[in-house]
Amino acid sequence: MSRGLRNNNPGNIRINPDHFQGEIRPGRDKEFKQFDSMAYGYRAMLKMLRNYRKNRGLKCLREWISRWAPANENDTEAYILYVAGFAGISADAEIDTSDRGLMCRIVAGMSQIDVL
Repeated sequence: MSRGLRNNNPGNIRINPDHFQGEIRPGRDKEFKQFDSMAYGYRAMLKMLRNYRKNRGLKCLREWISRWAPANENDTEAYILYVAGFAGISADAEIDTSDRGLMCRIVAGMSQIDVL
């Protein structure tokens, strides 16, 4: 089982000062957050992406994933292209974070990266 699945953290959110609903503190994993359920892990992903838009002005998938999965740790461009294809959007299209269906497709695509 992948680390993201074991931790109920489908986006592999690293430990940081932010506290999310359903987060287990302290967790057993020293690098990545752990959640009570997968639903809370997905909720945290959605919250973070909405905050990227609201607080940082990041408007498209390319900007989001470049921050989420920086090139010094990931094949960021492949990640962007995979999620854009999975969600059925352009990597550079402005994202409406109130579109629940679109946001669900985006986080579902992002969660696939951990298990590919």
